[in-house]
Amino acid sequence: MRFMIIVKASKDTEAGVMPEDDTLMASMAKFHEDLATAGILLGAEGLQPSSKGWRIKYSGEKRTLINGPFAETKELVAGYTLIQANSREEAIEWTKRYPNPAVDGKDAEIEVRQLYELEDFPSGDATERFRELDAEHKI
Repeated sequence: MRFMIIVKASKDTEAGVMPEDDTLMASMAKFHEDLATAGILLGAEGLQPSSKGWRIKYSGEKRTLINGPFAETKELVAGYTLIQANSREEAIEWTKRYPNPAVDGKDAEIEVRQLYELEDFPSGDATERFRELDAEHKI
């Protein structure tokens, strides 16, 4: 079972504010080392502010480019950690240990979502194409 730990954006992350000391980075490094040692870490990245990003809005086949920044900070993602756990309960226990991701220990929130696996979808040609892609490119 794969789970994504989503770090919610804040005014600080959107402003590109970095911690004044390395306490936050050290606690994040330790947590991610623990995940790696346990063999469940699949990936982890921080994201640049939305001012450096864009969205594509769909209306049928029409696509519209919308450049950042985006106003609703509470709807944005600042980073993520991807883990593979044996159960939902194991994932919950790990996420309870996730360090406060906010600069200077301010209020913060993470969200955890389980990823779909190919086994969750009906068998068919399209699902098999994804299996082949996964085998070739580890998507």
